[in-house]
Amino acid sequence: MELIHQGKVRDVYADGGDLVLVASNRVSVYDVILPTEIPDKGALLTALSLWWFERLADVVPNHVVSAEDVPAEFAGRAVRVKRLDMVKVEAVVRGYLTGSVLDAYRATGTVNGVALPPGLEDGSRLPEPVYTPTTKADVGDHDEAETFAQTADRLGAGLAARVRDLTLDVYRRGAEIALAKGIIIADTKLEFGLDEDGVLTLADEVLTSDSSRFWDASGWKPGQVQPSFDKQFVRDWARSTGWRPDDAEAPEIPADIVEATRARYIEAYELLTGRRW
Repeated sequence: MELIHQGKVRDVYADGGDLVLVASNRVSVYDVILPTEIPDKGALLTALSLWWFERLADVVPNHVVSAEDVPAEFAGRAVRVKRLDMVKVEAVVRGYLTGSVLDAYRATGTVNGVALPPGLEDGSRLPEPVYTPTTKADVGDHDEAETFAQTADRLGAGLAARVRDLTLDVYRRGAEIALAKGIIIADTKLEFGLDEDGVLTLADEVLTSDSSRFWDASGWKPGQVQPSFDKQFVRDWARSTGWRPDDAEAPEIPADIVEATRARYIEAYELLTGRRW
């Protein structure tokens, strides 16, 4: 196998006509890789993505070829996948108002060009899920928000609309499944590619604690910090240190934050799948 790409979390190897996608224990916040790893994180992301791919198979095709036919050294955190022509957009969908779009809403009443009702708070549920795409930046650069019209200008109107519609379909299905298990999926990021027949295919990871905000439904209340099972815990810790993404060095994560993050990822996996880790 040949290493052909190293992302913030995943390493991609070429192996014959397929790719082998390996999830590491690396953690990134604000597009910056932190120097400390989270034990079991790669295996948790892989296992949860595979669980979701099965439950979304009737909504969208996915890139999985095999979770077993991978090198032993990567077992549990690697998947053999199809080669795809990746669509250059981060397909973000939000069912709740929080995170990076909150300031834009407060200033303009809009998010990525989409008008929202007045009076929403941090954590408010949106009337309908909103598609808020971003550019797909290289490692070390930052994704930039764009309107759907801007995405359509880059990708073509037809492909942009297909990505948007499938993203919303995946979110609606996933949010319904998760809510029945006590988890709110506040938002998520998806990636798609085109297979050799031009079929739009779900790739990378899906509805994990890295790519989504998972909230405890029983503790949800707009206007407060939501109890969560995701990477937001690390984001909040990093900002509390005074570190900013443009600083020269990222901080080491203390052992208690590492363990608390791991515990959150495990809890999300167990609640959603009903399986013990």
